[in-house]
Amino acid sequence: MTFGVSALGYQLGEQVPVLDVAAEYTDDIERVRTYASRYMHRCPPGVGLTDLSHEAARKALDAAHLPPRRIDLLVLAVTDLTEHLYWDAAAALLHRLGADGAEAVLLTQACSSGVAAFDLVAGKFATHPEYRTAVVVAASRVAEPYWNRLETGAGCFSDGAAAAVLQRGHHELRWRAGEITTDGTHADFFRLEAGGAALPFGTPAAAAAPPRVAGIEDVKAHFAHDTQKIAAFGAHARDQYRLVIERACKRAGIGFTDLHRLLLPFDNQPAMSGLITALGFPPDRTNLALAEDYGHLGAADPLFALAREAETGTLHPGDHIALAAVGRGMSWACALLEA
Repeated sequence: MTFGVSALGYQLGEQVPVLDVAAEYTDDIERVRTYASRYMHRCPPGVGLTDLSHEAARKALDAAHLPPRRIDLLVLAVTDLTEHLYWDAAAALLHRLGADGAEAVLLTQACSSGVAAFDLVAGKFATHPEYRTAVVVAASRVAEPYWNRLETGAGCFSDGAAAAVLQRGHHELRWRAGEITTDGTHADFFRLEAGGAALPFGTPAAAAAPPRVAGIEDVKAHFAHDTQKIAAFGAHARDQYRLVIERACKRAGIGFTDLHRLLLPFDNQPAMSGLITALGFPPDRTNLALAEDYGHLGAADPLFALAREAETGTLHPGDHIALAAVGRGMSWACALLEA
């Protein structure tokens, strides 16, 4: 069973210099300077996650010269809340594209979802031989009431979506292997206390709960600000990255050193550099430089990076490209493609 990426598209929020707007989100400007991120992307009020997703998917379909009625499967991978609770954003997006009758799947395992979507498509193609075309959309739209772009995580959160048209029998950017591993030890990190069934909105307990998602400072507090414990947690995360990438390479019959490109989440520059160094991969064959100008696009990061690689013509036949990410939960995912 062979399928590949026949077209890519993306839609971003407005580009703004990080330091020009940092004071809107935090008093700790010096911390933001250490991120070494030049720009991030923000949508105005009224532009939602499915708006970004629709534009990205439409661009990808247009580039593939395919009408929406040719879609057999749509996978929407999201980082944050969508526009509504108790709402299937994937079904809404499918309808908006004009592809009712196809299958829609919503993935919500945060920043790993866009990479994990490739494995889901591989499974669906294997079990549904009549499926010819899948569209994967990975999107992030910061839910401002619940997240702070510059304080919730250790980086700059941006708004954007990237889409890929995957077609059975397509031999360019061919899917070779996928791997996912999950460690739920720290599943409570980055949890919003209020609003779920345990603490519903409208109750006194929910009103007394923190109004925003638990952030990076809460993670540090969990480890009692013990630098050794925090370092051990970081080392474990890097080891899991290596694990899924090497497993995917093994499935494809190649070695880690055979990879031409490694496309990772857009973290702050020091953190991303540290991960790349720990993995022992050449920085100039990653998306490190690209991350500096876009901020963290959540689930869309590796797919957007792939779109930019395709635009700039840096990929050549036979090149192996690994897309890798981690999402809260925590799940690590890798998708291995061959140009």
